[in-house]
Amino acid sequence: MGGKNPTIVTKHADLNKAAMGVMRSAFGFSGQKCSACSRVYVERDVYDPFMEKLVAKTKELVIGDGLNKETFVGPVIDEAAVKRFKEAVAAAKKDGGTVRTGGEHLTDGEYAKGTYVEPTVVDGIPLDHDLFKRELFLPFVAVAPVDSLEQALEEANDTEYGLTAGVFTEDEGEIQQFFDDIV
Repeated sequence: MGGKNPTIVTKHADLNKAAMGVMRSAFGFSGQKCSACSRVYVERDVYDPFMEKLVAKTKELVIGDGLNKETFVGPVIDEAAVKRFKEAVAAAKKDGGTVRTGGEHLTDGEYAKGTYVEPTVVDGIPLDHDLFKRELFLPFVAVAPVDSLEQALEEANDTEYGLTAGVFTEDEGEIQQFFDDIV
C-alpha cells in the first residue's frame, strides 16, 4: 500500500495542534509508513504562522539511532531511499522551491554508519509539481498555501494514491465539509 496523504489546515485551526500533528505524521518512523502525511494545504490567511510553527517543531526533532528513547527520526531503509531523498530535494530547489528546514543527507560522526537524512519541509513549488504527486516514503513534506477549504479539498483529492487524509479546523461545518468531500 502507498499513500500520498494530504493534510488540510484551515484558518480556523489551532495552529499549534496542526503543526504538531503534521510533524508527527510526516516524520514519525522517518516518514516510512503508508499513512505518513506527505503534503499539506494551508489556507493563505494562516500560512506563515503555521509554517513558522511547523519548521520550529521539526528543528527540535532528535535524529539518530532508533533504539534510543529520545530519537524521533531514525535512518531511512537503504541507500536507494537516500538517493530518492537527494533527488526530491534537488527537484524542489531546481523548480523554485524553498527548503524551510532539513534537506541534508547526514554522514558525519554518529551518522557515518547509517542512512540518515534530515526531516525536510519544502514549499514554493507549484501545486501540480511531482513532489505533490509521487510517493517518496521519506521524512519529506511539501506544503502549499491555498485560498479556501474548497481549493484544499480539490488539491487533496487530486491523487493517484488516496489512503488517508486529515484536516485541522475548529469549525464544525468545515469538519463536515471535509468528511463529505474528501475521496
